[in-house]
Amino acid sequence: MKIVVASGKGGTGKTFVATNLYETSRNTGHATILADCDAEVPNASHFIRAEKTSQENVTEYRPEFDAQKCTFCGKCMEYCTYNAIFCIPAQSQIRLLTHLCHGCGACAVACEEHAVKDGAAAVGVITFYKKDEQTVFIEGKMKSGEISAVPVIKQTIKRASEVPADYLIIDAPPGTSCPFIQTVARADYAVLVTEPTPFGLSDLRQAVETLRTLKKPFGVVINRAGLGNKEMYGYLKRERIELLAEIPFDKEIARIYSTGGLVVSTDKKMEQLFKTLMERIGENGNSCS
Repeated sequence: MKIVVASGKGGTGKTFVATNLYETSRNTGHATILADCDAEVPNASHFIRAEKTSQENVTEYRPEFDAQKCTFCGKCMEYCTYNAIFCIPAQSQIRLLTHLCHGCGACAVACEEHAVKDGAAAVGVITFYKKDEQTVFIEGKMKSGEISAVPVIKQTIKRASEVPADYLIIDAPPGTSCPFIQTVARADYAVLVTEPTPFGLSDLRQAVETLRTLKKPFGVVINRAGLGNKEMYGYLKRERIELLAEIPFDKEIARIYSTGGLVVSTDKKMEQLFKTLMERIGENGNSCS
């Protein structure tokens, strides 16, 4: 079962929930993999005690132009949706603007002279971590300066899905743009982490609308419960959205998290809360399959 932990905005406690959910699942005897797909700024590794074992590059298609065959007709530039090709026919000049290229290959289709050759560029790296000789954690990180995290996210989930396990828990990138969509589209169930504030509610609405469009089953975890107001609860009730768990606004929880600790390892109440959360996710996932 692939469980994605996501949020409509950053800073809601998404990684906090993902890492403690992962630890809880392992502690209850389930073979579990954690994939950090927040590829711009992955940080789940600060909370997972595992050994870094290997890395592999993530590459994406990049066209290369054969100057001997190119007639500088400009068709490849016309076909490029992302305006990633710069061509001046009068000066016999053509260049790829690599930071805009999405690797779609439309330019190769457009070229009747077969002047576009297949190339590749490294856009990120995947790191594998093991515990007791088993891969338990995989981190995807995009290369600095790249415009899109999507290729790294796709490859991270693909590699994590190849590891035999009962559960794959995915820490998604925040927001509701392409990286979020690419992550949740590959999951069986989504856990949306939010906070009971006006900003939290506004961003949760967007995430809910996106998941409903994708027809993905989901539930909500309210972090820092007791902060803010009650509007969040009214929204969940009106929209008939399941409230999976409430994590209290607590200084001790914040202290443990800030030192790279997992609350389920030190707090019995939190350990039980995450056990119940994991059970409810499992029940919802089975009912949707």
